Amino acid sequence: MRFPRRRPAESPTDPDTVSGPAQSVPLTVQPPAAGVPEPGGEVAPEGPARRGRLRAWRGWRPLLAVALVAGVGAGAWFALPVRTVQVEGNARLSGARVQELAGLSEGFGWLYYGAWRARGLLDSPWVASARVVRVFPDTVRVEVTERVPRVRLARPDGSVVVAAADGTVLPGAATGAALPLVSGWGPDRLPDVLRVLGALSGYNVQSVVFTPTGLSVKLPSGSVWSGDLQALLKYAGSISMYPNSDISIYPWGVSVQE
Repeated sequence: MRFPRRRPAESPTDPDTVSGPAQSVPLTVQPPAAGVPEPGGEVAPEGPARRGRLRAWRGWRPLLAVALVAGVGAGAWFALPVRTVQVEGNARLSGARVQELAGLSEGFGWLYYGAWRARGLLDSPWVASARVVRVFPDTVRVEVTERVPRVRLARPDGSVVVAAADGTVLPGAATGAALPLVSGWGPDRLPDVLRVLGALSGYNVQSVVFTPTGLSVKLPSGSVWSGDLQALLKYAGSISMYPNSDISIYPWGVSVQE
């Protein structure tokens, strides 16, 4: 029996195999498509123009802030001027003079008034201290403490001036005989004299003469001398035990002459 000759089986078609002469297939490479950012993903960088606009805006912001603050400040100045001034504690200085020294000119901004403006009060020798209180919305109260005349000072040129308890000369004060007269020579001992006058304030001191060697105090009846300031201050309270006497005070004791 003859079997028919089998034909060789044809190979299955291979997609990678092309029958016939070899052919070159051109390949075209496409650039990748631009990705679209998903929500919450990265954002593409800003362009140069947008960055320039942002930089310009950032540069203007400080200037705009300054302009805004200046506008608000100017509005507060004109909206809240000082309209009422109250002066307390003045005896020697007039209210108008206190107001002038305090820098309380008409129309000054109430919101901006403070101690920096009132420092002119301390330029007056008559003002020992001052307190400034602002009362909303337009009132300023000035409380002053004035110096009080304490002694008359005889100067080397023969003139007489009046000084307060801290030694400040008070211009224009009356040089009446009611104040003790201080005179002397040598180094200035006014601080020592003022301490002694404070210790003898109840004795109606008439005058004090100072020298490099001591202090001589004249009372309505009698006198006190001492070459030691601390001893004089120590025994000042016992002077009343020796009325109408001349008393000399030493560090070791007291000498009394009737």
